[in-house]
Amino acid sequence: MNSVFRKKDVDLMLKNSKSAALEKTLGAFDVTLMSIGATIGTGVMVLTGVVAARDAGPAVVLSFICSAIICILVALCYAEFASSVPTSGSAYSYIYVSLGELVAHLVGWSLVIGYTVSTATVAGGWSAYFNGLLREMGIHLPDKLVNIPSQGGIINLPAVLVVLLITVLLSRGTKESKKANNIMVMVKLGIIVLFVAVGVFHVKTQNWHPFMPYGFKGVFAGAASVFFAFSGFDAVSTSAEEVKNPQRNLPIGIISSLVICTVIYIIVCLVLTGVTNYTQLNVADAMAYALNSVGQSWAASIISIGAVIGIMAVMLAYSFGASRVLFSMSRDGLLPKVFSKINKKTNTPTVSTVVVGVLAALMTGVFDLKLLADLANIILIGTFMLVSLSLVVLRKTHPKLKRSFKVPLVPVLPMIAVVCCLFLMFNLSMTTWIYFAGWLAIGTVVYFTYSRKNSSLQVEETPKEELKKIA
Repeated sequence: MNSVFRKKDVDLMLKNSKSAALEKTLGAFDVTLMSIGATIGTGVMVLTGVVAARDAGPAVVLSFICSAIICILVALCYAEFASSVPTSGSAYSYIYVSLGELVAHLVGWSLVIGYTVSTATVAGGWSAYFNGLLREMGIHLPDKLVNIPSQGGIINLPAVLVVLLITVLLSRGTKESKKANNIMVMVKLGIIVLFVAVGVFHVKTQNWHPFMPYGFKGVFAGAASVFFAFSGFDAVSTSAEEVKNPQRNLPIGIISSLVICTVIYIIVCLVLTGVTNYTQLNVADAMAYALNSVGQSWAASIISIGAVIGIMAVMLAYSFGASRVLFSMSRDGLLPKVFSKINKKTNTPTVSTVVVGVLAALMTGVFDLKLLADLANIILIGTFMLVSLSLVVLRKTHPKLKRSFKVPLVPVLPMIAVVCCLFLMFNLSMTTWIYFAGWLAIGTVVYFTYSRKNSSLQVEETPKEELKKIA
């Protein structure tokens, strides 16, 4: 049992991260833009309308505020971890040094599928905007090739192809994908400004009545559903080994991006539900639909074009995050070594990137967007809860560890985050819990059949055990 909860040495982890083969190319501005790129996307352009229609009504703005408060508490914990343990792997690595190997393995195992599912979810939203744009141009793709099986189709082909395109881009190297990401984020911010600038003149206050048609239960259910919209900062923290001066730049990027995104979400929610009645917003391209409904088709077309470009930044960030967690787990021996091989030409873990891309492409081609989003939610909420708990543990076990950023009021704030995360998890459906439990069960089997005996910590301990036998 001791080996199951063995922990990585923090000093050794920091030493390995400094000598990592990954190229350091990201500054504070790049990290902030990548985090905004990962955060603003499907959440504001797709889920806002869907959650307003199904769960919260105009009170979806309260759902976003609830999730934002919880995420800011969690982001503070991430910022401290990033400033003290700046290594690739994000939550997986943080938990490895605090709660032990088995918990870290299950978190890493969950994050890989969580980020992959997130990529697939975002690709589904991208496809809705892309198909809407094609229809405006008079181009109609066959229904069988743009709808998933549950909608009477065969495969969502545009979504599959865009995921594969992102995979190719990531495989070319972080420097190249960084440039593309920065452009995509700027485009995305531009179309949000356009939506607000045009939509604010068509807001009808009667659309905000009733404000809470589904009561507080709907607000909290909505908060659990839109939590996915704030999770971009977590994916970006996996880039620590590719960030210049990560102790400074990661906390700046994580916290500043989350504050910016929260303000944007609140404004967009108010304008969207003010322009169009919430009952009509159960569509994947909500922003374009809202402007079309008030005769602003020119702006809707520009938004569709911008969304097609901008949402790709979200897929890039999540695919990046999944491949880096896979890389870290492989490097630690918890998964086969092939996933941590670095391509010498691009300085990227190509195999991990390709595996994540192919899995995400298969998922987005055949699964329902809401189901994928809820599965991503429960994984990410559970991970955030454990990271918050881990911070309290690390403060106790490593009080002298150098921290460029410190969370105030520890352990009070982290424990509030833990309780809030649990509350949101229990607002998700039983089906989501069943899928989550099944994935954890598979991860547990993998750990005890492969990871435990191949762990780099096991290899380090074996010679000591043999010496004891000889003695």
